[in-house]
Amino acid sequence: MCNDYEQHIRYAEYCRMMQQIALGIPPHQSELDLPQADDIRIGDTGPVVRAAGGNVVELVPMTFGFPPPEGRKGGPVFNFRSEGRSFAESRRCLIPASAFFEFTGTKYPRAKHRFTLNDAPFMAIAGLWREGQGNQPASFTMLTTEPGPDVAPIHNRQIVVLRPPDWKDWLALSRPERELLRPLPEGSLHVEEVRSGSD
Repeated sequence: MCNDYEQHIRYAEYCRMMQQIALGIPPHQSELDLPQADDIRIGDTGPVVRAAGGNVVELVPMTFGFPPPEGRKGGPVFNFRSEGRSFAESRRCLIPASAFFEFTGTKYPRAKHRFTLNDAPFMAIAGLWREGQGNQPASFTMLTTEPGPDVAPIHNRQIVVLRPPDWKDWLALSRPERELLRPLPEGSLHVEEVRSGSD
């Protein structure tokens, strides 16, 4: 599943998009709140969009991956299955991304595939966030669903990619989850192989 994504969204582009979908931005935010990164991997810090009251959203730095429950072994929870679940009582967020990556092959280095959204300058991934505990910072995880036709040739699951008109609905949960947390139609995502795998 997706454990790596790219953040090359310019802050001015982010502001234009939020204005188009009628979401406000706090005056204290700036390009410093949307740092660029070629790869944001599990355990890295990335900017997350969360509701800040009314129709205002804020960018907040969070760690990619929920820490495992206290006293339990295992790695961070970086992907969370969405099917059959209700998120009405969850802390919902958007993970802004210019692209996400999936990998194929069994030997290192594995082939790396880059997915971008065809009809918008950038995407948002449906996510959940949690407050930090003790010295731990706030963290986020990505929701997953069955693969759509653009992802199925590469992977048997995919993250939930939301188009801009759906962002407000996810944060406010103003539409049923089943209408939002689903794969996009064929041709919605462009995929390119950006690194060949080893033979």
